[in-house]
Amino acid sequence: MKKLVSILIICLCFSCKSEKEAKEDSFETNVPSTTYKFESVDDAKLYAGKLIRVDSFPSRNIVPRTVDIWLPKNYSRDKKYSVLYMHDGQNLFDSTTTWNKQEWKVDEWATKLMDEEKVKDFIVVATHNIPDIRWQDLFPEKAMDYMDEYERSSLVEMAKKNNFNMDFKGDEYLKFLVEELKPVIESSYSVNSHKDNTFVMGSSMGGLMSMYALCEYPKVFGGAGCISTHWVGAMPMPNNPYPDAIFKYMEANLPKAGSHKLYFDYGNKTLDEHYPQYAPRVDEILKAKGYTKLDSKNLFFEGTDHSENSWNKRLDQPLTFLLGK
Repeated sequence: MKKLVSILIICLCFSCKSEKEAKEDSFETNVPSTTYKFESVDDAKLYAGKLIRVDSFPSRNIVPRTVDIWLPKNYSRDKKYSVLYMHDGQNLFDSTTTWNKQEWKVDEWATKLMDEEKVKDFIVVATHNIPDIRWQDLFPEKAMDYMDEYERSSLVEMAKKNNFNMDFKGDEYLKFLVEELKPVIESSYSVNSHKDNTFVMGSSMGGLMSMYALCEYPKVFGGAGCISTHWVGAMPMPNNPYPDAIFKYMEANLPKAGSHKLYFDYGNKTLDEHYPQYAPRVDEILKAKGYTKLDSKNLFFEGTDHSENSWNKRLDQPLTFLLGK
């Protein structure tokens, strides 16, 4: 059992300027009892654009953590930008600073697609994860309400015996994004706050959280990109109760088609090998909610694994689908 819990923890932890320009690089924002700064990350190895950072964004809901804002080249306050909120922010832009020396190449793809006028102009708001509590932060908390009481109690009891924390913070994480972070972004940068210009994206547990964000805040987010979505919920196990609970939550809470876009994908190597079995269920739920190929995707990428190097090869797919002109 100790070995099993260790596997679970390892698996789930993967993961001279003008005055105007100076203000965009560094400014102070006050929240109750707290002052903090966004500052330019001048040593970031970027393909293009600019990275702005607050080292410890304060929150009443979750543990404070780093937040990055990526601004495209020639960012201007004279026009409005769409916003893409992303999870696991430390893995998105600069492979020289990541734990596995891989990155999503978000700045590469965003720049190329905007240059080619294939997508709306947008900025990226990237919330870093805290590895030790990543799973608890990104699990779709209310999905546990759709689990059989006996199964839920058994999982909680097993976790207690092995000193594993099941204090889910998914709802609080979303409150942080929507009620604390989003207002600051909208008051500090030239963005369009309408849901049709507000998107959320992540991979693995971040894929689950992106789906959850759309379900919980359908008036805030107009689309979700869910890459290598971790339908397994936790670690792969026999008679796993998590997937069914997650799907029942989706069936009950996924917004009906008509005003949202949903992108899912999966591979079949390493951790992704567990995902193809769930694709038919995802397709059924999307169809039942009225989604078609025009507003939903559930794509299979043969031979791809669960890594940033796999995701960065296909990142144009969700970006074009969600933010396409």
